[in-house]
Amino acid sequence: MGDIRPEDLERRQDGRNIDSRLGELSGEGAQQRVKDTDEANPSRALLRTRPSLSGVNADSPSYYGQPAIKEPVWIWSIPLYFYVGGVAGAASVLGVAAEAVGGEGLRKLGYRCRWVGAVGDIVSSGLLIHDLGRPERFLNMLRVFRPTSPMSMGSWVMVGSGAMNSAAVLFAGRRGWLGRVGDGAAVAAGLLGLPLAGYTAVLLANTAVPVWQATRKSLPLLFMSSAVAGAGSLLELLPHSSHEEKVLHLFSTMGKVGELMAGVAVQHEASSLEVLERPLKQGVSGRLWKAARVCAAASLALGLWPGRTRWMKVAGALLGTAGAIATRFAMFHAGKASARDPQATFQPQREGMGAAEVTGHTYASDGKPLKFPLPVLREAPRRPERPEAASGAWEPETPVP
Repeated sequence: MGDIRPEDLERRQDGRNIDSRLGELSGEGAQQRVKDTDEANPSRALLRTRPSLSGVNADSPSYYGQPAIKEPVWIWSIPLYFYVGGVAGAASVLGVAAEAVGGEGLRKLGYRCRWVGAVGDIVSSGLLIHDLGRPERFLNMLRVFRPTSPMSMGSWVMVGSGAMNSAAVLFAGRRGWLGRVGDGAAVAAGLLGLPLAGYTAVLLANTAVPVWQATRKSLPLLFMSSAVAGAGSLLELLPHSSHEEKVLHLFSTMGKVGELMAGVAVQHEASSLEVLERPLKQGVSGRLWKAARVCAAASLALGLWPGRTRWMKVAGALLGTAGAIATRFAMFHAGKASARDPQATFQPQREGMGAAEVTGHTYASDGKPLKFPLPVLREAPRRPERPEAASGAWEPETPVP
């Protein structure tokens, strides 16, 4: 240790400051590379104020005005994965229903839904792996089967749906037992398509991100109805017969109505506190949220317009697709903005929301029930120093007779 200089230890190379003479970087984490160390590990200026009085007003104290939770590190492929996976699940459900109810008249639509489901499952898996960085990380997610974990169950649902849709496509139109295997696989894919269309919303609501947690009751309904609208709009853009058009129009219309109603419910849940609703009104997430609502409403209006022309049908389908995608990106960016805001974490907790609301644990450590909203403790103002104390001199007080 005598030949190691302090300046060598303080030199910032890749943000980890590992001396090769004392240790080596190995394992999966060692393969990470950082281009800008200041951006990856920013150094903050020294804060000389009290934690609860830094960066905020006295009515809403926080810890130095810094975020209380970490911002999600997901990239753009995750909200796109939400959309593609949801469309695949909704298309699988529609395909099974069409073949079961419509018979031979809707058999081609059922086969088309199988293809959309299979391709969607493959693409969504690729998008998820792109965010994870390495395929092995996706395989590691399958090492555990935990019914209480939305991530674990969602991984298995996606893998199962992909396998069933692939088998349904390979054996589509075959005669004999191979055809029956394909039909059975399509039914299994349809059953798995129900949770696949909305499990990602359950995954978001199960996190500590304030806006996702606050909308946990309505967010799954929004994602599932948006998946129906997105799948119907996508299938309307593909070649189809006039008989199939009626089914697709009804399917997509139901999804768009549900998407608009669920969007109102999400906004209502988030409005319980202004700080929770703020990401849906301001910034990038707010603009995306408004654009998603406008696209869904415009698509529904074009779909219900009497005497629709060809261009109106195409425009309505494109707007429905854009609205479904914008919904995922809006909630994605809203979660990031909510995590960056410390007040979005502290204020709901003071109001008895979050863990206290879900678990019903509203007792303090001394066994007494908590009363919400929790009071904000404030320090008593400091008494001014006596002049003689400031000068260093001390005189005994004269006793009162």
